[in-house]
Amino acid sequence: MTDPAVTLDDLRQAAAAIKGAVTPTPCAQSRTLSALTGADVHVKFENLQFTASFKDRGALNKLLSLVPAERKAGVIAMSAGNHAQGVAYHAGRLGIAATIVMPAATPNVKVRQTKNHGAEVVLAGETLEASAEAARKIAAERGLVFIHPYDDPKIIAGQGTVGLEMLEAFPELDALLVPVGGGGLIAGIATAAKALKPKIEIIGVEAALYPSLHAALKGGQPVIGGNTLAEGIAVKAVGALPLSIARRLVDDVLLVDETAIERAVQLYLDIEKTVAEGAGAAPLAALLAFPERFKGRKVGLVLSGGNIDPRLLASVIMRGMVRDGRIVRIRVEIDDKPGTLARVAALVGEAGGNIIDVAHQRLFSDVPAKSAELDLVVETRDAAHAAEMMTRIRAAGYAVRELATTAAGGT
Repeated sequence: MTDPAVTLDDLRQAAAAIKGAVTPTPCAQSRTLSALTGADVHVKFENLQFTASFKDRGALNKLLSLVPAERKAGVIAMSAGNHAQGVAYHAGRLGIAATIVMPAATPNVKVRQTKNHGAEVVLAGETLEASAEAARKIAAERGLVFIHPYDDPKIIAGQGTVGLEMLEAFPELDALLVPVGGGGLIAGIATAAKALKPKIEIIGVEAALYPSLHAALKGGQPVIGGNTLAEGIAVKAVGALPLSIARRLVDDVLLVDETAIERAVQLYLDIEKTVAEGAGAAPLAALLAFPERFKGRKVGLVLSGGNIDPRLLASVIMRGMVRDGRIVRIRVEIDDKPGTLARVAALVGEAGGNIIDVAHQRLFSDVPAKSAELDLVVETRDAAHAAEMMTRIRAAGYAVRELATTAAGGT
């Protein structure tokens, strides 16, 4: 496929077309993230769009390009969630009927919000590629206009307005970290940034389970697939047009594992008091994973979206607290007689710990018959505080140890 012209002028025309209907989101310096990473960090908060994602931009730009007959016929799109909401919302505003095909495992929050924008939602396929096949079949049957989430010049031009806004706000940025799924966002941002500042470094970030652009640019045939927190960028193959642009304009692609993505989601919540979905947090995850590469540099992070299932977010928060030693699981050997549990609980309380859960184990244990094991889940200030609490318990004559935790990436 030859590379259609997606130029700086196309991006500027897109910016003019979507002005007033899409939020020019803040791009703000984060002093705390800068101190934490050693880089001068600026975050582009695309999670503040009406549908909580940058996808508003490309979706609207594409819809505005449709001729009257296409608008009358209606549109269909496949999406893991954010493109779905962007198309559904703006199609509804413009009076265009929209059908959205989503993978069966799409988070409920994204399905619900897409329906709330007035679109018909069809859950089909286990992957985005399978959903695309189903969407094209329905499009042919009903005569609908197919709106691709990333392999389309109008979509790419719309997404590229993110880059225009970032460099308008901070022209001194010398590196941009951009999440990569199908590649539309990085293709658009790279087109803008390299035209405005040719020496700027454009770096894609992918979940390690879905290294599609990394493989395409660097060679190799990695295993692609698996459960990732960053389902918004869980794409097995980058679009043909974004790939052709990336080959010319993208400088590198970094891969981040699931623990790093979780930590980045948690840090955005803790530090910036903002919600990032896994895909949106991927650039911060890369900055945290490769700090020496960016130390002293002016780095822009694209927080591409904030549509994360509340239940999943709660799990990420709690798992992060476990990793940070703010929730610990300890085992205390006790005499199996009345009052002992109360004394241990008092020791934890006196040390400033908060007991979340307790299990009294008498049967499945190798301790003497007149003894028992007491498993406590305790909230503490940090790992040092947890150690201080256990020291106090030992000083009272009880054997105590911290139980290993692996589920949240601990040891």
